[in-house]
Amino acid sequence: MKIDRHGKAKILTLAEIQLLFSQGLTNTRDRTLFGICLFCACRIKEACTLRTRDAYDSKGQVLRELIIRKGNTKGKLATRTIPIIDELHSLLKVYQPEAGALYLFPGRLKGHLLPDSATKALRKACSRVGIIGASSHSFRRTALTQMSDNNTPLRVIQEVSGHRNLQHLQSYIEVRDEQVRGAVTGLSMLSPVGGEFGKIAYDELEKTQPNQDKLFDS
Repeated sequence: MKIDRHGKAKILTLAEIQLLFSQGLTNTRDRTLFGICLFCACRIKEACTLRTRDAYDSKGQVLRELIIRKGNTKGKLATRTIPIIDELHSLLKVYQPEAGALYLFPGRLKGHLLPDSATKALRKACSRVGIIGASSHSFRRTALTQMSDNNTPLRVIQEVSGHRNLQHLQSYIEVRDEQVRGAVTGLSMLSPVGGEFGKIAYDELEKTQPNQDKLFDS
């Protein structure tokens, strides 16, 4: 968990996400901005630097895919297109950017909203609802971990996240205690003792193995 900007950003629970979007984030812009971070698993800078035409067509209709431009990505590796799911579509439909605005989230004076300004708004929202350890990166980590929990192949997740390699991606995905417990519990089917399955398997194993004492005697 991230404390005083140290450590990894917190993975948000469903209850925390609902609390944050219903009571923490108090305006449409912030809900849309962090909705993009969550539902597109993108970085805060990538969301802040989006252009209006990356999410809307010339008539102001929400596009089917969000465009994250290569120049605004970390390392400027490649442009990504992320399908806009219904939940994000609803946020974008409510949020109407200023007519003729170049950037989807304009800055106070010029250009786009600064990532630091967005982060400050999030900190206030988290404080408002009592969420500790979250940062703007929490949405990205939460999204990527959820994809992994859904058994989405890492190569597909990488296509969404834009990571340079799978090793970097894996460091983002949290392994939960209950997952480790479940994985180890699954090994019980291999047990030679206890339970009907184990007893039968062990008995059958004894029948097929040569008598070790006889082998040594010979």
